[in-house]
Amino acid sequence: MEVILLEKVVNLGDLGDRVNVRPGYGRNFLIPQNKAVPATKSNIEAFEARRAELEKIEAGKLAEAQKLAEQVKLLEITLTAKAGDEGKLFGSITVRDIVEAVEKRGIEIDRSEVAMPEGPIRQTGEYEIEIILHPEVSEMIKVTVIAEAA
Repeated sequence: MEVILLEKVVNLGDLGDRVNVRPGYGRNFLIPQNKAVPATKSNIEAFEARRAELEKIEAGKLAEAQKLAEQVKLLEITLTAKAGDEGKLFGSITVRDIVEAVEKRGIEIDRSEVAMPEGPIRQTGEYEIEIILHPEVSEMIKVTVIAEAA
């Protein structure tokens, strides 16, 4: 299935690229999320007519993400959790816990922007968590997990 990208998509292409994707990915994700349109003749003409507008919107999103990245770069978060003697947590620190801690500092981020490829944190210690604000902008924040005093 050939689609025209309406915004930059990681590992796929930039705004305006015509790419071939699997039909399910196109129909079930890209098109409903308004990230792409099918590459029909009428859609190609409509896209070319709107190209400047879409590029301006994309540039605005990038500038906003860079501004937010400057705030996020300075963050160091300390979370407390109940833990055993060896530092193993009773439970875990998840994406939601990190988002809540960042929002308490007055910075709005979405759960989908927090990357935790190893999964939830289950041990005390210091961790580097990546915040992906835009396909071109990401920042690392330092998260320290300490045992709750009994």
